[in-house]
Amino acid sequence: MKLLCVIDEKIKIKTIVVVVMVCYLHLSGHSQDIHFSQFFNAPLSRNPSLAGIFTGDMRVQGVYRGQWNGVTNAYKTGSLDAEFKNPIGKSDDFITIGMQVMYDRAGTVGWTTIHAMPALNYHKSLSNQRNSYLSLGFMGGLVQSRIDRSKITTNSTYDGLGDGEPNLRPQYTYLDGSVGMSYNGSLNDNPENNFFLGAAYHHFNRPKNSFYRNPGIELNPKWVYSGGIRFTVAETAYMTVMADYSKQGSFTEAIGGVMYGLKLGPDFDKPDYVIHLGTFFRWNDALIPVLKLDYNPFSLTFSYDVNVSPLKLSSYGRGGFELSISYIGFSKRSTSVDAMFCPRF
Repeated sequence: MKLLCVIDEKIKIKTIVVVVMVCYLHLSGHSQDIHFSQFFNAPLSRNPSLAGIFTGDMRVQGVYRGQWNGVTNAYKTGSLDAEFKNPIGKSDDFITIGMQVMYDRAGTVGWTTIHAMPALNYHKSLSNQRNSYLSLGFMGGLVQSRIDRSKITTNSTYDGLGDGEPNLRPQYTYLDGSVGMSYNGSLNDNPENNFFLGAAYHHFNRPKNSFYRNPGIELNPKWVYSGGIRFTVAETAYMTVMADYSKQGSFTEAIGGVMYGLKLGPDFDKPDYVIHLGTFFRWNDALIPVLKLDYNPFSLTFSYDVNVSPLKLSSYGRGGFELSISYIGFSKRSTSVDAMFCPRF
Protein backbone atom coordinates (compact mmCIF):
# COMPACT_ATOMS: atom_id res chain seq x y z
CA MET A 1 0.00 0.00 0.00
CA LYS A 2 2.84 2.32 0.90
CA LEU A 3 4.49 1.59 -2.47
CA LEU A 4 1.28 2.45 -4.32
CA CYS A 5 1.07 5.76 -2.45
CA VAL A 6 4.65 6.61 -3.39
CA ILE A 7 4.01 5.78 -7.06
CA ASP A 8 0.79 7.81 -7.04
CA GLU A 9 2.63 10.75 -5.49
CA LYS A 10 5.31 10.60 -8.20
CA ILE A 11 2.63 10.56 -10.89
CA LYS A 12 0.97 13.60 -9.33
CA ILE A 13 4.27 15.49 -9.21
CA LYS A 14 5.02 14.63 -12.82
CA THR A 15 1.55 15.73 -13.87
CA ILE A 16 1.94 19.05 -12.05
CA VAL A 17 5.26 19.65 -13.83
CA VAL A 18 3.67 18.96 -17.21
CA VAL A 19 0.75 21.31 -16.48
CA VAL A 20 3.15 24.05 -15.38
CA MET A 21 5.16 23.67 -18.58
CA VAL A 22 2.12 23.78 -20.81
CA CYS A 23 0.78 26.86 -19.02
CA TYR A 24 4.16 28.55 -19.31
CA LEU A 25 4.34 27.92 -23.03
CA HIS A 26 0.92 29.49 -23.49
CA LEU A 27 1.67 32.52 -21.37
CA SER A 28 5.29 33.21 -22.27
CA GLY A 29 6.79 34.80 -25.33
CA HIS A 30 7.25 31.57 -27.30
CA SER A 31 6.05 31.12 -30.84
CA GLN A 32 3.29 28.64 -31.54
CA ASP A 33 5.36 26.98 -34.24
CA ILE A 34 8.07 24.35 -34.03
CA HIS A 35 11.44 25.95 -33.46
CA PHE A 36 15.08 24.90 -33.41
CA SER A 37 17.98 26.31 -31.43
CA GLN A 38 20.08 25.59 -34.52
CA PHE A 39 17.78 27.78 -36.59
CA PHE A 40 20.66 28.42 -39.00
CA ASN A 41 20.55 24.72 -39.97
CA ALA A 42 16.84 24.81 -40.85
CA PRO A 43 16.70 27.76 -43.30
CA LEU A 44 13.31 26.95 -44.86
CA SER A 45 11.70 27.12 -41.42
CA ARG A 46 12.99 30.67 -41.16
CA ASN A 47 12.37 32.03 -44.62
CA PRO A 48 11.81 30.30 -48.00
CA SER A 49 13.96 33.00 -49.64
CA LEU A 50 16.98 31.67 -47.68
CA ALA A 51 16.94 28.53 -49.81
CA GLY A 52 20.10 28.41 -51.89
CA ILE A 53 22.05 30.95 -49.81
CA PHE A 54 25.25 28.91 -49.57
CA THR A 55 28.48 28.31 -51.46
CA GLY A 56 27.64 25.37 -53.68
CA ASP A 57 24.91 23.94 -55.91
CA MET A 58 23.20 21.50 -53.55
CA ARG A 59 22.63 21.25 -49.84
CA VAL A 60 20.98 18.67 -47.59
CA GLN A 61 20.52 19.41 -43.89
CA GLY A 62 19.03 17.28 -41.15
CA VAL A 63 18.30 18.46 -37.59
CA TYR A 64 17.07 16.39 -34.63
CA ARG A 65 15.89 17.89 -31.34
CA GLY A 66 14.99 16.16 -28.06
CA GLN A 67 13.48 18.30 -25.31
CA TRP A 68 12.55 17.75 -21.63
CA ASN A 69 13.68 14.11 -21.61
CA GLY A 70 14.18 14.13 -17.85
CA VAL A 71 10.81 15.66 -16.92
CA THR A 72 8.03 14.27 -19.10
CA ASN A 73 7.33 12.55 -22.40
CA ALA A 74 9.97 14.24 -24.49
CA TYR A 75 9.36 16.45 -27.49
CA LYS A 76 11.06 14.81 -30.46
CA THR A 77 11.45 17.00 -33.53
CA GLY A 78 13.23 16.36 -36.80
CA SER A 79 13.70 18.41 -39.96
CA LEU A 80 15.18 17.53 -43.34
CA ASP A 81 15.86 20.28 -45.90
CA ALA A 82 17.11 19.69 -49.44
CA GLU A 83 18.00 22.47 -51.92
CA PHE A 84 19.31 22.49 -55.47
CA LYS A 85 20.51 25.70 -57.10
CA ASN A 86 20.74 26.32 -60.83
CA PRO A 87 21.72 29.37 -62.95
CA ILE A 88 19.18 31.00 -65.27
CA GLY A 89 20.35 31.42 -68.87
CA LYS A 90 23.55 33.42 -69.38
CA SER A 91 22.84 35.92 -66.62
CA ASP A 92 24.03 35.79 -63.00
CA ASP A 93 20.50 35.00 -61.81
CA PHE A 94 19.78 31.72 -60.05
CA ILE A 95 16.78 29.64 -59.09
CA THR A 96 16.60 27.25 -56.13
CA ILE A 97 14.23 24.31 -55.80
CA GLY A 98 13.86 23.01 -52.27
CA MET A 99 11.94 20.63 -50.06
CA GLN A 100 11.35 20.55 -46.32
CA VAL A 101 10.05 17.55 -44.39
CA MET A 102 9.45 18.04 -40.68
CA TYR A 103 8.33 15.67 -37.93
CA ASP A 104 7.26 16.53 -34.38
CA ARG A 105 5.95 14.22 -31.65
CA ALA A 106 5.13 15.09 -28.05
CA GLY A 107 3.19 14.00 -24.98
CA THR A 108 1.55 10.85 -23.71
CA VAL A 109 -1.08 10.92 -26.46
CA GLY A 110 1.63 11.04 -29.13
CA TRP A 111 0.61 14.34 -30.66
CA THR A 112 2.37 14.06 -34.02
CA THR A 113 2.71 16.67 -36.76
CA ILE A 114 4.22 16.02 -40.18
CA HIS A 115 5.05 18.76 -42.72
CA ALA A 116 5.89 18.26 -46.40
CA MET A 117 6.72 21.60 -48.02
CA PRO A 118 8.18 22.16 -51.51
CA ALA A 119 9.91 25.53 -51.98
CA LEU A 120 10.91 27.73 -54.90
CA ASN A 121 13.29 30.70 -54.67
CA TYR A 122 14.41 33.14 -57.37
CA HIS A 123 17.70 35.01 -56.87
CA LYS A 124 18.04 38.24 -58.87
CA SER A 125 21.60 39.47 -59.34
CA LEU A 126 22.04 43.19 -58.67
CA SER A 127 25.70 43.38 -59.70
CA ASN A 128 28.06 41.65 -62.12
CA GLN A 129 31.11 42.72 -60.09
CA ARG A 130 30.35 41.18 -56.71
CA ASN A 131 27.88 39.02 -54.82
CA SER A 132 24.68 41.04 -54.53
CA TYR A 133 21.35 39.22 -54.72
CA LEU A 134 17.72 39.94 -53.99
CA SER A 135 15.74 36.72 -53.45
CA LEU A 136 12.02 36.00 -53.44
CA GLY A 137 10.88 32.61 -52.18
CA PHE A 138 7.65 30.67 -51.79
CA MET A 139 6.93 27.49 -49.85
CA GLY A 140 3.70 25.53 -49.47
CA GLY A 141 2.40 22.05 -48.92
CA LEU A 142 0.55 19.65 -46.63
CA VAL A 143 0.57 19.41 -42.85
CA GLN A 144 -0.99 16.54 -40.90
CA SER A 145 -1.62 16.47 -37.14
CA ARG A 146 -2.76 13.38 -35.26
CA ILE A 147 -3.14 11.99 -31.74
CA ASP A 148 -3.62 8.51 -30.29
CA ARG A 149 -7.08 8.61 -28.69
CA SER A 150 -6.53 5.23 -27.05
CA LYS A 151 -3.96 6.89 -24.78
CA ILE A 152 -6.27 9.68 -23.61
CA THR A 153 -7.36 9.26 -19.98
CA THR A 154 -10.24 11.32 -18.52
CA ASN A 155 -12.88 10.82 -15.81
CA SER A 156 -15.11 9.25 -18.46
CA THR A 157 -12.50 6.56 -19.04
CA TYR A 158 -13.07 5.17 -15.53
CA ASP A 159 -16.83 5.21 -16.13
CA GLY A 160 -16.43 3.03 -19.20
CA LEU A 161 -17.35 5.87 -21.59
CA GLY A 162 -14.09 6.12 -23.49
CA ASP A 163 -12.43 9.53 -23.46
CA GLY A 164 -15.77 11.35 -23.30
CA GLU A 165 -14.94 13.45 -26.38
CA PRO A 166 -17.33 12.36 -29.18
CA ASN A 167 -16.47 15.36 -31.39
CA LEU A 168 -12.72 14.83 -31.18
CA ARG A 169 -11.21 13.58 -34.44
CA PRO A 170 -7.90 11.65 -34.27
CA GLN A 171 -6.26 13.58 -37.13
CA TYR A 172 -6.68 16.43 -39.59
CA THR A 173 -4.77 17.76 -42.62
CA TYR A 174 -4.44 21.26 -43.99
CA LEU A 175 -2.59 23.26 -46.64
CA ASP A 176 -0.03 25.81 -45.49
CA GLY A 177 2.01 28.48 -47.25
CA SER A 178 4.86 30.94 -46.68
CA VAL A 179 6.51 33.73 -48.64
CA GLY A 180 9.74 35.57 -47.97
CA MET A 181 12.29 38.00 -49.34
CA SER A 182 15.97 38.43 -48.53
CA TYR A 183 19.03 40.36 -49.64
CA ASN A 184 22.55 38.99 -49.41
CA GLY A 185 25.85 40.40 -50.58
CA SER A 186 29.57 40.65 -49.95
CA LEU A 187 31.09 43.22 -47.61
CA ASN A 188 34.24 43.84 -49.66
CA ASP A 189 36.44 42.13 -52.23
CA ASN A 190 36.89 39.10 -49.96
CA PRO A 191 34.17 36.60 -51.02
CA GLU A 192 34.22 35.06 -47.53
CA ASN A 193 32.87 38.27 -46.00
CA ASN A 194 29.09 38.23 -46.48
CA PHE A 195 25.86 39.38 -44.90
CA PHE A 196 22.14 38.84 -45.37
CA LEU A 197 18.84 40.34 -44.24
CA GLY A 198 15.41 38.80 -44.71
CA ALA A 199 11.74 38.83 -43.75
CA ALA A 200 9.17 36.07 -44.14
CA TYR A 201 5.41 35.75 -43.70
CA HIS A 202 4.32 32.24 -42.71
CA HIS A 203 0.79 30.75 -42.69
CA PHE A 204 -0.51 33.55 -44.91
CA ASN A 205 -3.56 31.38 -45.74
CA ARG A 206 -4.52 31.09 -42.02
CA PRO A 207 -5.14 27.30 -42.06
CA LYS A 208 -7.77 25.81 -39.76
CA ASN A 209 -6.06 24.15 -36.82
CA SER A 210 -8.42 22.17 -34.59
CA PHE A 211 -9.08 18.54 -33.69
CA TYR A 212 -12.69 19.61 -32.97
CA ARG A 213 -13.47 20.92 -36.49
CA ASN A 214 -13.88 24.37 -35.00
CA PRO A 215 -13.70 26.86 -37.91
CA GLY A 216 -12.90 29.65 -35.47
CA ILE A 217 -9.55 28.10 -34.55
CA GLU A 218 -6.85 28.88 -37.10
CA LEU A 219 -3.09 29.09 -37.20
CA ASN A 220 -1.99 32.67 -36.76
CA PRO A 221 0.31 34.14 -39.43
CA LYS A 222 3.90 34.54 -38.31
CA TRP A 223 6.49 37.17 -39.25
CA VAL A 224 10.15 36.15 -39.08
CA TYR A 225 12.96 38.71 -39.44
CA SER A 226 16.44 37.29 -39.96
CA GLY A 227 19.94 38.63 -40.30
CA GLY A 228 23.51 37.46 -40.33
CA ILE A 229 27.06 38.58 -41.03
CA ARG A 230 30.29 36.67 -41.55
CA PHE A 231 33.66 38.43 -41.49
CA THR A 232 37.32 37.47 -41.39
CA VAL A 233 39.25 38.23 -38.19
CA ALA A 234 42.54 36.54 -39.21
CA GLU A 235 43.96 34.46 -42.03
CA THR A 236 42.88 31.33 -40.17
CA ALA A 237 39.70 32.51 -38.45
CA TYR A 238 36.36 34.23 -38.97
CA MET A 239 33.26 35.16 -37.00
CA THR A 240 29.63 34.49 -37.84
CA VAL A 241 26.81 36.42 -36.16
CA MET A 242 23.16 35.44 -36.73
CA ALA A 243 19.79 36.30 -35.22
CA ASP A 244 16.05 35.77 -35.74
CA TYR A 245 13.05 37.60 -34.37
CA SER A 246 9.58 36.14 -34.86
CA LYS A 247 6.07 37.25 -33.96
CA GLN A 248 3.00 35.05 -34.17
CA GLY A 249 -0.19 36.46 -32.71
CA SER A 250 0.67 37.65 -29.20
CA PHE A 251 3.74 35.39 -29.05
CA THR A 252 7.27 36.57 -29.80
CA GLU A 253 10.66 34.91 -29.87
CA ALA A 254 14.15 36.36 -30.20
CA ILE A 255 17.27 34.25 -30.66
CA GLY A 256 20.77 35.18 -31.69
CA GLY A 257 24.42 34.49 -31.14
CA VAL A 258 27.94 34.25 -32.49
CA MET A 259 30.29 31.49 -33.63
CA TYR A 260 34.07 31.64 -33.97
CA GLY A 261 35.45 29.51 -36.81
CA LEU A 262 39.08 28.29 -36.83
CA LYS A 263 40.58 26.83 -40.02
CA LEU A 264 42.89 23.83 -39.73
CA GLY A 265 45.16 22.49 -42.48
CA PRO A 266 47.99 23.60 -44.77
CA ASP A 267 45.72 25.43 -47.25
CA PHE A 268 43.64 28.13 -45.53
CA ASP A 269 41.62 28.75 -48.71
CA LYS A 270 40.54 25.08 -48.67
CA PRO A 271 41.07 23.96 -45.06
CA ASP A 272 40.85 20.30 -44.09
CA TYR A 273 38.70 21.17 -41.07
CA VAL A 274 36.96 24.18 -39.59
CA ILE A 275 36.03 24.08 -35.90
CA HIS A 276 33.33 26.48 -34.70
CA LEU A 277 32.65 27.37 -31.09
CA GLY A 278 29.74 29.61 -30.22
CA THR A 279 26.94 30.62 -27.92
CA PHE A 280 23.36 31.57 -28.70
CA PHE A 281 20.63 32.91 -26.46
CA ARG A 282 16.87 32.56 -26.74
CA TRP A 283 15.44 35.54 -24.87
CA ASN A 284 13.89 34.64 -21.49
CA ASP A 285 14.33 30.94 -22.23
CA ALA A 286 17.71 29.32 -22.81
CA LEU A 287 21.46 29.73 -23.13
CA ILE A 288 22.72 27.57 -25.99
CA PRO A 289 26.39 26.54 -26.36
CA VAL A 290 27.20 25.30 -29.89
CA LEU A 291 30.01 23.13 -31.28
CA LYS A 292 30.33 22.68 -35.05
CA LEU A 293 32.84 20.76 -37.16
CA ASP A 294 33.21 21.27 -40.92
CA TYR A 295 34.89 18.48 -42.87
CA ASN A 296 34.23 19.35 -46.48
CA PRO A 297 31.63 18.62 -47.81
CA PHE A 298 30.02 17.68 -44.45
CA SER A 299 29.24 19.62 -41.28
CA LEU A 300 28.26 18.25 -37.89
CA THR A 301 26.75 20.52 -35.22
CA PHE A 302 25.81 19.84 -31.59
CA SER A 303 24.04 22.23 -29.24
CA TYR A 304 22.33 22.07 -25.86
CA ASP A 305 19.72 24.34 -24.31
CA VAL A 306 20.44 25.35 -20.73
CA ASN A 307 17.10 26.46 -19.36
CA VAL A 308 17.19 29.93 -17.76
CA SER A 309 13.42 30.54 -17.80
CA PRO A 310 11.07 30.22 -14.79
CA LEU A 311 10.82 26.52 -15.72
CA LYS A 312 14.41 25.91 -14.61
CA LEU A 313 13.21 24.94 -11.11
CA SER A 314 11.14 22.11 -12.59
CA SER A 315 13.52 21.13 -15.37
CA TYR A 316 16.68 21.53 -13.24
CA GLY A 317 18.12 23.68 -16.01
CA ARG A 318 17.77 20.93 -18.60
CA GLY A 319 16.25 22.07 -21.85
CA GLY A 320 16.97 20.15 -25.03
CA PHE A 321 19.80 18.90 -27.18
CA GLU A 322 20.08 19.21 -30.94
CA LEU A 323 22.23 17.34 -33.42
CA SER A 324 22.47 18.25 -37.10
CA ILE A 325 24.40 17.13 -40.15
CA SER A 326 24.64 18.88 -43.49
CA TYR A 327 26.12 18.24 -46.90
CA ILE A 328 27.03 20.96 -49.41
CA GLY A 329 28.35 20.04 -52.83
CA PHE A 330 28.88 21.13 -56.41
CA SER A 331 27.46 19.52 -59.51
CA LYS A 332 29.79 18.35 -62.29
CA ARG A 333 29.02 21.43 -64.39
CA SER A 334 30.26 23.83 -61.69
CA THR A 335 33.71 25.28 -61.15
CA SER A 336 35.20 27.48 -58.46
CA VAL A 337 34.88 30.41 -60.89
CA ASP A 338 31.13 29.80 -61.23
CA ALA A 339 30.86 29.84 -57.44
CA MET A 340 32.36 33.31 -57.16
CA PHE A 341 29.10 34.98 -58.15
CA CYS A 342 26.20 33.09 -56.66
CA PRO A 343 23.93 33.58 -53.65
CA ARG A 344 26.02 32.63 -50.63
CA PHE A 345 26.59 33.14 -46.95
